[in-house]
Amino acid sequence: MRATHQDRQGSFGVAGIGGNLNASSRLQGMQSIASSAVAPTISQHGTHHEMTGPLESGSPVDESPLRSGGRDVARLAGVSTATVSRALNTPDRVDPETRRRVLEAAAKLRYVPHGAARSLRSHRSKMIGAVVPSFDYALYARTTSALQQRLDQRGYSLVLAEQHYDLDAELRVARQLVQHGVDAFVFVGLDHDPALFALLEDYGRPYVLTWGIDPLYRHPSIGFDNQSATAEITRHLVSLGHTRFGLISAPVAGNDRARARGAGVRQALAEAGLLLPPQCVQHAPISLLAAEQAMQRLLALPEPPGAVVATNDVFAVGAMIACRRAGVRIPQDVSITGVDNTDLGATQTPGLTSIRTPIVEIGHAAAAQIIARLDGLPWEPFQAFPVEVVHRGSTAPPAARAPGSRERSPTDLDTDHNPGR
Repeated sequence: MRATHQDRQGSFGVAGIGGNLNASSRLQGMQSIASSAVAPTISQHGTHHEMTGPLESGSPVDESPLRSGGRDVARLAGVSTATVSRALNTPDRVDPETRRRVLEAAAKLRYVPHGAARSLRSHRSKMIGAVVPSFDYALYARTTSALQQRLDQRGYSLVLAEQHYDLDAELRVARQLVQHGVDAFVFVGLDHDPALFALLEDYGRPYVLTWGIDPLYRHPSIGFDNQSATAEITRHLVSLGHTRFGLISAPVAGNDRARARGAGVRQALAEAGLLLPPQCVQHAPISLLAAEQAMQRLLALPEPPGAVVATNDVFAVGAMIACRRAGVRIPQDVSITGVDNTDLGATQTPGLTSIRTPIVEIGHAAAAQIIARLDGLPWEPFQAFPVEVVHRGSTAPPAARAPGSRERSPTDLDTDHNPGR
């Protein structure tokens, strides 16, 4: 179960230090974290622990039984209190056997450090915020999982938020997370409200943009060239002899990835002297059903495209479903390509030709950059990963209609062209 707080301003949740993206119980609103100075409940090895710790000197004593403290953990594990602190906060600086003893002792004593009190002493909350467009899109989940795994290794928790492709909502939820002490941020894409960057600068919060590289090198960013990716796969289709193209894309408002991928298709077509007619472009939400309906509209055109570039694998597979139901053969009647090289596309019949993108690598690199910046270590502000076309059975030369015939292009002036005559 994902721990989330939801309202009109967006939603967010916590990935705890137990190595699982989902916290083990629902937050009672982020405001409760600030007012009670108690961090959210987490799950570690199947055991639930409330994030409380030893009473500070001079603090009031309540009526509840006293909980174990760091000294108790140190005595049980046979180590110093400083070693307990290192094992729980910077585990990479403690040998694995010592850390195992400390964690076992902490579990037996039901002890977890008091995060709010620790953050007041160190000016660190040990929480990193990741704001993604949607929790529903599997690729963002995979990148976020890779991010969380690396953060967890260094003792950080991850706070997840979604903005539903709404940049105003992203700004509101980022402001909330800043107010609650999140140390740094990871965002998806290059489209953001300028007020977001002003907010982060005012509060001194490091951040990194992912899934793209800032072309003006203004903001730290990690990703790949989305335009080059779709340009490359479109050139592959052109090399097969295709001349009439279709495009299925996410809406482009607030989505620089969709804009860049559409631009890549148009770039490659222009290089070949081809056009992408407006009626051959379909925008849809990212879902199989929406993609299927988009492909149905393309197939209903008087001259359907012979090759369709989908800007992700979900769109491509939805298009393949529409073709199967309409009796349109892949790749004999239409070639279809995707982006991201997911298992969803690879397991289709025929397998989907797609572009392998650095889904996991982006998450790992983002974690490494954020940690380096928080620790005052050298860091690389811009990291671009390569992509590659993975060729499978969903693409082929257009089927010949007659000896010497070719697929008709929207730029053909002679509508009765017959090269065999």
